[in-house]
Amino acid sequence: MSQIKAAITAVHGYVPEFVLSNEVLETMVDTTDEWITTRTGIKERRILREKGKGSSDLGAEVVKGLLEKSGTHADEIDLLICATVTPDFAFPATANIIAEKTGLRNAWSFDINAACSGFLYSLVTASQFIENGKYKKVMVIGAEKMSMMTDYTDRTTCVLFGDAAAGVLLEPTMDNVGIMDSILRTDGSGTFHLYQKGGGAVKPASFRTIAGGEHFIYQEGQQVFKFAVTRMADVSVEIMDRNNLKSENVAWLVPHQANLRIIDATARRMGINKDQVMINIEKYGNTTSATIPLCLWEWEKKLNKDDNVILAAFGGGFTWGSVYVKWAYDS
Repeated sequence: MSQIKAAITAVHGYVPEFVLSNEVLETMVDTTDEWITTRTGIKERRILREKGKGSSDLGAEVVKGLLEKSGTHADEIDLLICATVTPDFAFPATANIIAEKTGLRNAWSFDINAACSGFLYSLVTASQFIENGKYKKVMVIGAEKMSMMTDYTDRTTCVLFGDAAAGVLLEPTMDNVGIMDSILRTDGSGTFHLYQKGGGAVKPASFRTIAGGEHFIYQEGQQVFKFAVTRMADVSVEIMDRNNLKSENVAWLVPHQANLRIIDATARRMGINKDQVMINIEKYGNTTSATIPLCLWEWEKKLNKDDNVILAAFGGGFTWGSVYVKWAYDS
C-alpha cells in the first residue's frame, strides 16, 4: 500500500544586491584573492547592508517567491519552519516575523537552530507533518544574515560568510517521489570548536563580552575541517548504501557550501564526478542554512522528475546529516 510522502513542489531563493568581493576584502584585512580562493573556493559573497533589515526580510522574499511560483495563496500554508542562527531577535521566532510580513495568517511557525545543518533538520521535521496526513502545504526556509556576527578584522572567518535565504514548499504525494530517507546526527563535543561565545545565557551581553569580540563567530578551522570532511562524506555514503544507490544512479549531490575541499572530498567518497555536484560557493560563500536550498534554486531548471538527489551538510554543534530526495517535477 502506498504511503504519503513529502515532495518538494517549489523552490526559491533570494540574495542581497551588495557584492563583497575578495578584492574588497584585500583592502580590509591581511589577505589575498589567491589565498581565499585556494583555501575555500570563494570569490565573493552577498551582504545585507540596509539598516533595520534582518533575516526575516530575506526569508520573506523567499516566501513571496514560493507563493507566486506555485500559485498558492498565503492562507493555504499550514506551517512555516525557518532554519537560522541569525534570528532577528532572541525571541520571537524569526519564522513568526516572516509569516507576519507575508500574510501567512493560518500558518503556525517556529525556528530551528542546527547551524549549517539547519535546513536538513528543518526539512526532515517538516516532512513528518506531511507524511502523517496532518498538513497539505508546509514551507521550509533557510535565512541567514551572517554578516551580523562576522568580525571583518579576522581574516580567518570574514572571508567565509555571506547573507542569503532560500527555501522549498512541501506537499503530499502518493507517487514514488519526495523525501525518501534521511540520516541526521549530532555530537555536542564539538560545541567549542565553532560557536558564538557571548550573548547567550552562559555569557549574557556585557561591556566585557562586546569589548572582547565574543559576539562574533569563533571557529577553530582545522578541527572543524577535520570533522566536516569525514562526517559529511561518511553520512552521504551511508545513505547511498542504505538505499542501494550507486554513483551512476545519483543525479545530483547538493552539499553544504562551506569549503570547496570538503565538497570535493565528499564527492570522491561517493564516487561521483563534479558534473553531478551543485557548487555555487564561489558566488555566495557560506550562507549557513541557506546554502542547500540556494543550490536547488539555481539548478532548478536542470532538475528532472525522478532524479535521485542527495543533500548533505555539516555544521556547528556539531551537527551533520544527509537526505535522499527523489525529485518530484520537471521544471
